[in-house]
Amino acid sequence: MGYYDDHSNATQQHKQRRRWVMPTIVGVILGAVIVLLALPALVQTELLPYDITIPEDESGLVQDDQGLTGNTTKNVELDVNTQITDVVEKVTPSVVGVVNLQSQQNFWEESGDSQQAGVGSGVIYKKEDGTAYVVTNNHVIEGANEIEVVLADETRIKAQLVGSDIFTDLAVLKMSGEQVDSVAEIGSSENLKVGEPAIAIGNPLGLRFSGSVTQGIISGKQRAIPQDFNGDGLEDWQAEVIQTDAAINPGNSGGALINIDGQLIGINSMKIAQSAVEGIGFAIPIDSAMPIINELEQYGQVNRPYIGIEAYGLNEVPTSEWENTLNLPEEVEGGLYIRSIRQMSPAAKAGMKPLDVITQLDGQKVEDIIDLRKYLYNEKNPGDEMEITYYRDGEKNTVTVTLGSQE
Repeated sequence: MGYYDDHSNATQQHKQRRRWVMPTIVGVILGAVIVLLALPALVQTELLPYDITIPEDESGLVQDDQGLTGNTTKNVELDVNTQITDVVEKVTPSVVGVVNLQSQQNFWEESGDSQQAGVGSGVIYKKEDGTAYVVTNNHVIEGANEIEVVLADETRIKAQLVGSDIFTDLAVLKMSGEQVDSVAEIGSSENLKVGEPAIAIGNPLGLRFSGSVTQGIISGKQRAIPQDFNGDGLEDWQAEVIQTDAAINPGNSGGALINIDGQLIGINSMKIAQSAVEGIGFAIPIDSAMPIINELEQYGQVNRPYIGIEAYGLNEVPTSEWENTLNLPEEVEGGLYIRSIRQMSPAAKAGMKPLDVITQLDGQKVEDIIDLRKYLYNEKNPGDEMEITYYRDGEKNTVTVTLGSQE
């Protein structure tokens, strides 16, 4: 019985196999015929990216749009050159790697060898009298004992720090321009439009991926990003930056953000690094960067005005202390209280004291240290006079100070 069952199954399987063999054969033949009939039309419409020779018919002729001809080979070419590839080819040689070298000491040696502490990017923006100048981020070269610039062809050149600025996160380097052939063309960030193309070039994750190119758009203009320089959890500054979705990763810092014309419109600076965030990067607008770059190149630092106080916003003080300690009247809704004053500073010379509460600068309201710095750095110069409105023991006062120079 067992053998009969096996034989019966085999017979049924054989019959089933015969049922689908013929339809399959017919389908294959029909498919081949359709492809052969459609092939000349596909070639003529240039949908096939290959060199295809259409076979002769029995008379040795083939049919084309002009009639009967001899054997014809049609070359279908694809041009991969675009405006983007052209501008990338133009700009890439001016984008360099910036290597931060720091001395590593041990117990037996007073001075150790310099070792690579980090790698970022930079842009060659100027070449003059045999010297090439590179702009990068301050945080890329921070703490460096030596700096090397790596050109697009992997040539390494020793560079010298000309100057840096923590508030704008910019630094200027200079080096021999003997092997430098390309300088970035400076554009403008003033008339950027949200949605226009943006291309980032740099060295993400180090020199192994040097010259990497990412493309996106301008996602936003004049974004204010809070920054904490000393790690105390309080905002020390707000950087005004361009937002882009062109991928910016560690190592891209200091690299170029360019427009579709290959012009430098920003210096890549930072990104939001959170698992839930995708495609939010920032660049320093070139219109804001160039005055700082020129000042660093000329003076080695940015000469900013200062009044010589350590101050904090009232929003960091319990409201109960506004009246009990600072004796502020009810009409005061915000301001900047002075914790300490540097000796011989402009504020000290003007007679200001700790626990004074500043509410206005030249008639403009201030509520925190960022308001104070923005007004000083954007509106004033060293040597200018500034009227300060403040409260002391509940009484409103005004005083005029002559601003000093921040060193």
